[in-house]
Amino acid sequence: MFKISQLFRFKRSNLLYLVISLIILLWCMSVGWAFNRALGASPSHTLAQLSPNRPTVQAGKELYEKTCAGCHIPIPAEVLPTETWQQLLENPQKHYGTSVPNMIRLTQVLIWDYLKTNSRPILLKGSPIPYYVEQSQYFTILHPRVEFKEPITTQSCVLCHTGIKDFNYRRLTAEWEDAP
Repeated sequence: MFKISQLFRFKRSNLLYLVISLIILLWCMSVGWAFNRALGASPSHTLAQLSPNRPTVQAGKELYEKTCAGCHIPIPAEVLPTETWQQLLENPQKHYGTSVPNMIRLTQVLIWDYLKTNSRPILLKGSPIPYYVEQSQYFTILHPRVEFKEPITTQSCVLCHTGIKDFNYRRLTAEWEDAP
């Protein structure tokens, strides 16, 4: 028959199982939460800039230079904000009145990895996204003493930046090389 002492032992063992189960459940939830935070968090813009030598970034840079140099000089990623590059890559069929040939999804993804790693977000929230170089605040910041007498084109860059063929925009003509 059933004794009352057996009832208490049964309840104590159930309680022990329940406590152990709760501890295991909480531990699993905390580990799952930690993994979710680690894997689900997208890297911030600054973190992406810390590792510009990732293979995908380097491959994206090479594809960017090759793809863009087919029609014009490739503009450095730093000159336009990230949002401009995103718009240009999302719609390669509407690239300044023409279409970018042979732009497949993988090419877009790799070029985007390079551009988002090396560009910056718009300076002022709510500002319009500049579609042309001369509208970019970064272009103005990078050229503080330059007064442009004619509309800016990619050919304007060639006049002062002698290293464009090597994608080196830091090499300048003698006029600007030693300028303060």
